[in-house]
Amino acid sequence: MYIKRKIDDYLMQWKEDRDRLPLIVKGARQIGKTESILHFAHNNYANVVYINFVLEQKYKTILSDGYEVDSILKNISLIDPEKRIVPYETILIFDELQEYPDIATSLKAFKLDGRYDVICSGSMLGLNYRNIHSNSVGYKMDYDMYSLDFEEFLWAKGYKENIIGDMLQHMLSMTPFNETEMSVYKTLFLDFCVLGGMPAVIKRYIETGLFSDTLAIQRQIMLDYEEDVRKYALGLDQTKILNVFRSVPVQLSKENKKFQLSKVAQSARAREYQGCIDWLKDAGTVNICYCMSFPELPIKGNYDENKYKLYYPDTGLLVSCLDDEAQEDLRANKNLGVYKGALYENFVAEAFVKQGIPLFYYRTEDAQLEEDFFVRSKNELIPVEVKAGNNGTRSMMNLIKSDKYSDIKHGIKLCAGNIGTNNEIYTFPYFCVFLIKRYISEQKIFD
Repeated sequence: MYIKRKIDDYLMQWKEDRDRLPLIVKGARQIGKTESILHFAHNNYANVVYINFVLEQKYKTILSDGYEVDSILKNISLIDPEKRIVPYETILIFDELQEYPDIATSLKAFKLDGRYDVICSGSMLGLNYRNIHSNSVGYKMDYDMYSLDFEEFLWAKGYKENIIGDMLQHMLSMTPFNETEMSVYKTLFLDFCVLGGMPAVIKRYIETGLFSDTLAIQRQIMLDYEEDVRKYALGLDQTKILNVFRSVPVQLSKENKKFQLSKVAQSARAREYQGCIDWLKDAGTVNICYCMSFPELPIKGNYDENKYKLYYPDTGLLVSCLDDEAQEDLRANKNLGVYKGALYENFVAEAFVKQGIPLFYYRTEDAQLEEDFFVRSKNELIPVEVKAGNNGTRSMMNLIKSDKYSDIKHGIKLCAGNIGTNNEIYTFPYFCVFLIKRYISEQKIFD
C-alpha cells in the first residue's frame, strides 16, 4: 500500500523543470523518503539505479577514480553489471547520504553532464550536512520532508481535495462547522494526534482499523532515533544529546514550557549543550521555538537564542512517551491534566513546521504577557494562542489594543470550539491549523 504524499507533486514538478538540479531530500528516518522517491522513480523512468550506502557498503568505493560522471558509472557497473544505465532514461538514487556524504561532491559533475537525473536522500545528517552543502552549493536543490501532516492523513483515510477546500472556505467566510462536521473532524484530529504521521504507524492503522499495535511501532521508532544518535553524533557528547532528547516530554509538562538545561543536568551550561540541540534539530528529531525579543517585524533575527522551547516533530511520538493508556486518554479527552495543553501545543508547532512557518513565541520576564506562536502575513505579525479549553485571550487583546505593538492588528485562537470572531480575534478548531498558512495568504483582512 502506497500512501499519497505532498512530495509526489513536488517530484513531478522537479522532473518537468528542464533546468532541474540534482535533488537532496532531507528528513528524519522512517518518514517515508525512500518509499516516495522509489514510487516516483519507477513510475517515471525506464531505468532506476538505487544505491543504499547503509545496506550496500561496497558502493562506498565508487568515487575512487574521482568525481567525473563516467568514472562513477563505470565503478557502479563493475560492482553490479545488472544495473541498466542509459543516458536520458535513467535516474540514480543515492540513499542514506549521511553514510557516504562525499557523493554530494559529485552532484556538480552530474548537473554539468546533464544525461542523468540524481536524487539523494538521507536521515540523521546532523552537523555533517554543512559539509555536504558546501561541497555542492549551486548545483543541488534541497527538499525538507516530514512525517505525514493532517492533510496527508485525511488523504490516507479516503478524504478528497474537495473536503479540504470546504474546510478552508469555512475559515475564509468565518462560517461555523455544523454538528456533523465538528464531530467527524474532531475525532479525526484526535486520532491523528494519537497516531502521529509516521508511515509505518499510519499503514498499520489503515490496514487494521485498530490502535492496538501502533504504540509498539512508535516506541521502536524512538529507540531507533536514540540508536542513530550513538551512531552518527560523532565528536559530540552523545549522552548529553540523549538527555536533551529524553527531557522534551518532561519539560513540556511545565506551565512555563521554556526548555531549561538545569532540568537536564544541574550544572548544565548553554555553550556545552548548543551543539547537542543543533544536532537534534538538524537531524529532524526536535523542533525549536525561540522567544522573540519583542513582538514586531521582522521576525527572523528578533529573538533570544538562549530562550526556547523544544517540541517533538511528531505528536504521536510524544504521546508514545507517556503512559501506555495515554493514547486512549487523549482520544477520550480525559486523565491528561496539564499535559493536554502540551500535546495540543506540540501539534500546532508540528503543523507550523510542516507548512514552512518558523516557530517563535513571546513571554515577558514577569509572565504578564505570553503568546504561544506567531505567524506573519505580508504586513502583519499575528499572534496565535493554543487553548486546551475555551479560555480568554487577555495577552492577545493587550497586544492588539496597545499602540506599543504597531505590527499586531489581529490574532488567532486555536481551541476545541467552533469558528468564531470577537474583537479582531479569529477562533478556529485545532483541526484547522494545517490550513493556517493558506488561510492567511487568502484572507484579505491581513493584507
